[in-house]
Amino acid sequence: MGQSMCGHLMAAGYRAFVFNRTKSKAQPLIDRGATWCESPGDVAASSNVVFTIVGYPDDVRSVYLDSGQILDRCHSGTIVVDMTTSQPSLAVEIHAAAANKNVSSIDAPVSGGDIGAKNAALSIMIGSDEDAVQAVQPLFELMGKTIVHQGPAGSGQHTKMVNQTLIATNMIGICEALLYAHRSGLNLETVMQSVSSGAAGSWSLSNLAPRIIDNNFDPGFFVEHFIKDMQIALQEARRMKLSLPGLALAHQLYLALSAQGGDRLGTQALQLALAKLSDIDWYNR
Repeated sequence: MGQSMCGHLMAAGYRAFVFNRTKSKAQPLIDRGATWCESPGDVAASSNVVFTIVGYPDDVRSVYLDSGQILDRCHSGTIVVDMTTSQPSLAVEIHAAAANKNVSSIDAPVSGGDIGAKNAALSIMIGSDEDAVQAVQPLFELMGKTIVHQGPAGSGQHTKMVNQTLIATNMIGICEALLYAHRSGLNLETVMQSVSSGAAGSWSLSNLAPRIIDNNFDPGFFVEHFIKDMQIALQEARRMKLSLPGLALAHQLYLALSAQGGDRLGTQALQLALAKLSDIDWYNR
């Protein structure tokens, strides 16, 4: 996703300084003229606006708060934007640490997966101060179509937890519906024609159900990262004394998929774990 997002900024004429733990993943951007840096800190030292999108909250903490990294190296007036799905409390912590250095911090997690990133059609959920958000708005508009400032630091991450809760239970319904259609002898493609445009329609149904039907479980978004997101949402729910049994069920089902070796598959691979419960070999149905 990061490669596509950065590519849109470069296509609009912005100069890019890039880092990735695996340099080969940044090579297409380097080939287009991006400058390679040896660390996130080096990126920060060279940039006016720093975007990050990494895997886990521990990664976010490291690239922002470790010695020699982003907040240690960026100059006064820099704006840092974390687009990772991470902990709301960590976003607040980074915002405070940045303010002490006269740096603006924005949490701006995204939804839309690989397709949304490639098509510059992401939904961007933003938490920070109004002035910082307005300054970065032209860059957000190059990466997404739905760009909403939700409130102060941490608000973007809370909104992403709402998003992930919606997706988690929706994915159970999609997989169970396809299993029902298969077992009852229906043609899955024609069933999708009937249900996808009505009240049952959703982005996941339109974009991921066809992949399930085609046995395409390549990741637009990794299962292991989705499990991480659900864990964050459940932690926040416990803190707020909320009971979210649907989200808890989805989390358990995805843990079963993980135990079956599905961590690096796409979230639509939940189909495989649910099919196994009914003794259906989905690949060879």
